Amino acid sequence: MTASRPQQITNRIAQHAAPFWHCGVAIVIAAVLAVPHPLSAALQQGASDGEWRVYGGDSGHTRYASLDQIDTSNVEDLEVVWRWTARNFGPNPNIRSSTTPLMVDGVLYATAGMRRAVVAIDAGTGETLWTWSMIEGERLSSAPRPNPGRGVGYWEDEEGNARILVVTPGYHMAALDARSGVPIADFGRDGIVDLMEGHRARDGVNIVGTIGSSSPPTIAGDVVVVGSAHHVGFQPPTRANTPGDIRGFDVRTGKLIWTFKTIPEPGDLGVDTWQDDSWSYTGNAASWAPISFDPETGWVYVPTEAATGDYYGGHRPGNNVFSTSVLVLDSRTGERVWHFQTVHHDIWDLDNPTAPILADIEIEGEPRKIVIQITKQGFAFVLDRLTGEPVWPIEERAVPQSDVPGEWTSPTQPFPTKPAAFDRNGFSEDDLLDFTPEIRARAAEVASAYRMGPLYTPPSLARAEDGTRGTLMLPTSTGGANWEGGVLDPETGFLYIGTQTNPFILALSEGGDRSDMNYIQGFGRAQLAPGIPIVKPPWGRITAIDLSTGDHAWMIANGDTPAFVAERLELDPANIPRTGKISRAGLLVTKTLLFAGEGMAGAPMFRAHDKMTGEILAEIELPNAQSGLPMTYLHEGRQYIVISVGGGGQPAELVALALPQS
Repeated sequence: MTASRPQQITNRIAQHAAPFWHCGVAIVIAAVLAVPHPLSAALQQGASDGEWRVYGGDSGHTRYASLDQIDTSNVEDLEVVWRWTARNFGPNPNIRSSTTPLMVDGVLYATAGMRRAVVAIDAGTGETLWTWSMIEGERLSSAPRPNPGRGVGYWEDEEGNARILVVTPGYHMAALDARSGVPIADFGRDGIVDLMEGHRARDGVNIVGTIGSSSPPTIAGDVVVVGSAHHVGFQPPTRANTPGDIRGFDVRTGKLIWTFKTIPEPGDLGVDTWQDDSWSYTGNAASWAPISFDPETGWVYVPTEAATGDYYGGHRPGNNVFSTSVLVLDSRTGERVWHFQTVHHDIWDLDNPTAPILADIEIEGEPRKIVIQITKQGFAFVLDRLTGEPVWPIEERAVPQSDVPGEWTSPTQPFPTKPAAFDRNGFSEDDLLDFTPEIRARAAEVASAYRMGPLYTPPSLARAEDGTRGTLMLPTSTGGANWEGGVLDPETGFLYIGTQTNPFILALSEGGDRSDMNYIQGFGRAQLAPGIPIVKPPWGRITAIDLSTGDHAWMIANGDTPAFVAERLELDPANIPRTGKISRAGLLVTKTLLFAGEGMAGAPMFRAHDKMTGEILAEIELPNAQSGLPMTYLHEGRQYIVISVGGGGQPAELVALALPQS
């Protein structure tokens, strides 16, 4: 007799159920696997039915659509067919927007403006159908993430009643009727849940102004899973901060169901990795990036960030589990299933910046259920989705140790053996810009003021005893990869990632009057001229990885060489290769093509690439630079691609591309 699907998965788990060691903490696989969620569907196969119901295309964030109306034969004919502006949405209307709309039943749902208004837009014409926003007063003015947000969540019950869920800058969660925009009266208080109520806080720390969110909530069946974001931790005023707990709420009522403490307390697993009682005051360790969901198991995959502060951890000695980890929780109970820490005791701001990608693909001839965590440092951690075991070996390797007074450094860090890093990491003289011998000498002179070394070389003092002024870090602490993440083609198993290659100075200065921390971020800059790094190009790139083998397939520069490079370096443009922009590409993959915008710091250009080679097949000019991730859908027989664009003092817009109608 053939085993049922739940039994097949349970049997698979049983083969790996013995405890095994991940990143200094024993991980025990759950003894009983939950039955599939009642809303379970075909897994991680991209956006379905011509719609785009989830921020990442599907709940596994592949950002793939099987649409093929736009293909190699006609992509050059794409044109702008409508534009929607956020000009009148709240204060500072010219702020860039990174929203990615959803599309359900012919309606787009997006966020707009500083108040993070929710807007419903006709998918065929760009007409505004309804809007909703919340006046939050001090909660908005003091919010750590006062921006238009990255989007919304969508939920629908068996009768077709649909809700839009959004987290506001002031950290409220609203549930709106998808057809009218009216708040759902029996959700929370008149449609609003105050996410600060019942949240853990620290003595002496006012939770208002310390916590917010930019990402859409994750809809896991009938549970809304919410993470959080905090102020940038370069120069925190205090070592004490609000912890970034993960919470699950009832999608119908807004009632809190569970809380998972990413900074454990006495009696919790991992509390011993927060030495000297640092668990009692340390904050952050949140999930500011979107959270992925596997409807087959009911598990959510949570990417977590570093603890307070970003570059100095002397006040939180130990590996600091569950910070900078992939954390897997049962969405119905909040119970931990497994976790994998990608950086121990993170003092580089190498938090996991993007939703883990879930996929069912064949690797080296064997069907595998995998999760891929893309990181700022240029790694793709590929793990078994059910057990957390590495698909390819991940080695704990010795790394340089800190000489900053009071700092605690992990003796080792995890290094994937496959895939190879998709961007350069660590800094050596071989990385220096060398268009000419004279330029290389200038780059070497700039670099000589700083320490350099392999990945995980720790931050150093801005006025060190050896005369150096900090440590050169590559990539920068914003990536490498960042919130734009990557896309995965489930049909071919190709993973595509947009990154930037730009050094950063890890320099520490005493906290003094600015902070009760011993050290906070200092200042340093490693450029030959404004906008020109001291490292070799490409400064922006797109990399394709064949996950069936773990090997790189191709890499191309993201964007042409900026015109100012030759001028500022006093070189003949003909002697400069295609450098790409210091920007991270926003990607979309379909059955036929890979699409890429140049990103916020790039040119207003949208390109179509051959998926297997990276060859540029078409270039479409946009009204402004791509700032949100592109998405695609089919409406009344016509395929559209919609992108948020902005910058240059112009209001944010949504731009729709489609083929001309005959």
